[in-house]
Amino acid sequence: MAASAVFDDGHLVSCAGLVPVMTLATQTGLPQLLTQKVHIARPRIKSGSANPSPKLNTVIAGMCAGADSIDDLDVVRAGGMKMLFDGVYAPSTIGTLLREFTFGHARQLESVLREHLAGLCERVPLLPAAEERAFIDIDSLLRPVYGHAKQGASYGHTKIAGKQILRKGLSPLIATISTDTAAPVIAGARLRAGKTNSGKGAARMVAQAVATARAAGVSGQILVRGDSAYGNGVVVAACRRAGARFSLVLTKNRTVAAAIDSIGEHAWTPVKYPGAVRDPDTGAWISDAEVAEVPYTAFASTPHAVTARLIVRRVKDARYRDALFPLWRYHPFFTDTEEPVDAADIIHRRHAIIETVFADLIDGPLAHMPSGRFGANSAWILCAAIAHNLLRAAGVLAGGTHAVARGATLRRKIVNVAARLARPQRRPVLHLPSHWPWSHHWLALWRNTIGFSPPTTAIT
Repeated sequence: MAASAVFDDGHLVSCAGLVPVMTLATQTGLPQLLTQKVHIARPRIKSGSANPSPKLNTVIAGMCAGADSIDDLDVVRAGGMKMLFDGVYAPSTIGTLLREFTFGHARQLESVLREHLAGLCERVPLLPAAEERAFIDIDSLLRPVYGHAKQGASYGHTKIAGKQILRKGLSPLIATISTDTAAPVIAGARLRAGKTNSGKGAARMVAQAVATARAAGVSGQILVRGDSAYGNGVVVAACRRAGARFSLVLTKNRTVAAAIDSIGEHAWTPVKYPGAVRDPDTGAWISDAEVAEVPYTAFASTPHAVTARLIVRRVKDARYRDALFPLWRYHPFFTDTEEPVDAADIIHRRHAIIETVFADLIDGPLAHMPSGRFGANSAWILCAAIAHNLLRAAGVLAGGTHAVARGATLRRKIVNVAARLARPQRRPVLHLPSHWPWSHHWLALWRNTIGFSPPTTAIT
């Protein structure tokens, strides 16, 4: 056991995995996109808008290392980190830049997110099987805030442990792209006030997400999935204009209830959910979920009327287990897909994959909203989305289970690895821990980005 501890080594690197990760960012054009697209013409503080590209690069690098506040970005300036990376800025300087952001500047950064995702997909097989089918999932979450200093914060509804509660916060709207075998990447993100309707701006984001998916190399059919907040005629019309199919939950009203009542008792089909077990005596699947469909014209009183399939899943109401006759709860969704009714229901329910992205963001950069200014928090969320996609691409290059691993796992195994920087014969070499359990994957990422191990050229 050590008898003392001193912070005095200027050659130690705490986040050696940032070298290949940020090399990948450079190879996919992130610094150039930030330089070309992010411009603050009339800043409140003249120096605040200077050099936005390296400052935002510092934010993204810090997020990849686990920073969840502006002060945490100092992690990329410790020890030998500044010898590995050029243009690393202090948190106070970065905070000044972020506070200069307005709604328009955040849209500039959103454009960077979309184009950089296309660049990542060109460099890395982020969306395998995209020539067959891809999914765009859209949803919002409510991030709680405390105190009175957060611009745009207001009380909105969220669900915790299955119960609707009213909570003060900010509400990001996020769209993701995934395939049958790929983990989701973020195609769009936008911060809104906490009381904003969940579906506000959804049609525009869907259209942009479909365009982003096409730019990222998705040549197969695109299916847009969402819950009842997005089951409206405007979103459906946006899907059709963009050439995508839709699978959206409908709010139960009188016409939907009448359509459900018209379904005959013999039309219901048991659903073979993944992981279900078969009864050894009857051979039936042990599940009380059943599905059926009926043609339905939705939004008939609006200019966006459309006729498609109303698919209904019903489950026995757990509150009345001992009822003489089964009591059912009905869950309808509206879709124009062509799969069999049970397959369409399973595919629709996989919309929940977007929750894994929310969990990733909450466990990382969106642990809380770092600034009191709404524009700064908007920029922060978009940087978090870029960092999420960058980590996802790094995991794919590392190989194995890292291709679908959570961000926290990638940070622990790949990014936050201690190393010592040495320069024998003026050739920079990183000495990493011996017997590192994931060294094979770390070196796979290194070779796939820098190309040699150890490198034969300067790291910077």
